[in-house]
Amino acid sequence: QVQLVESGGGSAQAGGSLALSCSPSKAPYQINGVGWYRQRPGQQREQVALIADGGGISYAGAVNGRFTVSRDVGKNTVSLQMGNLKPEDTAIYYCYMVIQPTRATASSAYWGQGTQVTVSS
Repeated sequence: QVQLVESGGGSAQAGGSLALSCSPSKAPYQINGVGWYRQRPGQQREQVALIADGGGISYAGAVNGRFTVSRDVGKNTVSLQMGNLKPEDTAIYYCYMVIQPTRATASSAYWGQGTQVTVSS
């Protein structure tokens, strides 16, 4: 069973930077779309940044210009560089990948375990 393993995150002051990284526990047959979601306190999970299978990138309006999502195809890794952090960026961040584990299985969505990011003013 493939699991997504996240690293990074933590705490920062407003205006600071943090980074997140994510990769599957074992190399799958194929990875399609990748990205990041977050769940802020008392709110539903929301999309932060996505890289579509074709390479197109989209950002939530609240993070556009401050966050950068990237993908290392060779290392099966997706990263999120977060800059000019604001207290409202405080959330649990979840890695997301659409993975086809083996050639014989269908693709499905996988989620990381969640990583806390806390920004203080």
